[in-house]
Amino acid sequence: MGEENLKTSPEETVETPKAAKKQPKMIGKMRQSYLVAAVIVVVLAVAGGGFWAWHNTPGFCDAICHTPQDPYNPTYYAEPGAPAVDKWGNEVKDASGMMAVVHRVDADANCLSCHEPTIKEQVSEGILWISGDFYAPLSERSLDDLVRWHDGMDGTEFCLRPGCHDLTKTDLTAKTANLARNPHSWHHIEYDCSDCHKSHRASVMVCTECHFDAVAPQGWLTAEEAANLKTIYGAYALES
Repeated sequence: MGEENLKTSPEETVETPKAAKKQPKMIGKMRQSYLVAAVIVVVLAVAGGGFWAWHNTPGFCDAICHTPQDPYNPTYYAEPGAPAVDKWGNEVKDASGMMAVVHRVDADANCLSCHEPTIKEQVSEGILWISGDFYAPLSERSLDDLVRWHDGMDGTEFCLRPGCHDLTKTDLTAKTANLARNPHSWHHIEYDCSDCHKSHRASVMVCTECHFDAVAPQGWLTAEEAANLKTIYGAYALES
């Protein structure tokens, strides 16, 4: 009886080695699966990062959304102090007068730093893009147009908010108080930042419209020069 109990059945002798062989194979397959999954995650992360970086550039806007985006690109990639062209093809003696250039160079800003898309805006623009019922993006736009999807915020607040210029109106007035005519005195309440500061064409010293002794900053236009600036539609800039 004792010897019989110590004997191993034929089934046990055959099955034990097979089970032992299967286990390493299963572990190997699991490791391969984990490795493949890890590679996929890394590839997706790199691709996603690259897409997001591209998403912040004029090239993305040109390829995906705005039909006539090409004229905007020189207004973004130009260098301060160098000649350039504006979005309508006019010669700009000094690109320092275009805010798109200054913000890119001085603040490391990109398109989405100013054109902050809200969810509502993106949905609306997507529908308009599909239908083709969108405005001509080369027409003159104001800060109010830029922030119309930001509830309760006007254009001046958008520029002066924390994370951008981070100033109050009082701070801004003080920064330019040493000028003969302080452009930020806010005594003309009907003016907005974008009346002077232009992103994709030379900025305009609106003060020169009445104060003929006012001096336009480097690269800027006087009110008279801006009034004679032609758009791609044949209209004058201050009338668009």
